[in-house]
Amino acid sequence: MDKIVVKELDLFYGEQQALNSINIAMKERSVTALIGPSGCGKSTFLRTLNRMQDLTPGVKIIGQVKIDGQDIYAADTDVVLLRKKVGMVFQHPNPFPKSVFENVAYGPRIHGETDKKKLSEIVETSLKDAALWNEVKDRLHESALGLSGGQQQRLCIARLLAVGPEILLMDEPTSALDPISTMKIEELIAELKDKYTIIIVTHNMHQASRVSDRTAFFLSGDLIEEDITSVLFTRPAKKKTEDYISGRFG
Repeated sequence: MDKIVVKELDLFYGEQQALNSINIAMKERSVTALIGPSGCGKSTFLRTLNRMQDLTPGVKIIGQVKIDGQDIYAADTDVVLLRKKVGMVFQHPNPFPKSVFENVAYGPRIHGETDKKKLSEIVETSLKDAALWNEVKDRLHESALGLSGGQQQRLCIARLLAVGPEILLMDEPTSALDPISTMKIEELIAELKDKYTIIIVTHNMHQASRVSDRTAFFLSGDLIEEDITSVLFTRPAKKKTEDYISGRFG
């Protein structure tokens, strides 16, 4: 079943067009990878899916982004609730300068949860779901800034999971991490897709082929091709896709 359906999406920064008539559907509880060279529009597109682009001055968006059949750019959309449903993990881990516990409890508190027992349960479940509990259960009240980079990124994922999202957007979540931490995040993505719809931007085509069910190739603001990952990497339909994945450019 399609969780996200994008139709004729254009995005402009002032006069400059950054996305050109994007049409794509993304399935529920699956991983879609967005690949392409730097500046091709993949991160720009990712940020349209939870209206993060609203925060950029001078942006104009035309077209439709429907999640569960609802157009998220409709005038009556509650953007706070949208971003609760559609969480985001950034390129560099960005834990708050608080304890591990308070990082994860932050979102539920903001949304009105005050019961200490319930908060403790949410924190434990979220850390377990982010494959971090065993590493931090004795450090819950120490600063999150003392964790390694890979642990901080999994903590940021736990912080997202704590508010009960349905969709996880990941903007190059492993590009600042070492190979072992990267492997742990990739294993985590494989586990999380049983519960969540995941869209990941990655520069690493090996990573796209390892973690995703479908892959979309962006170039110069255009969606060139989208297909089952194994098909796109072995039998691409478009020459531009073939040139990119075979290393002829980018």
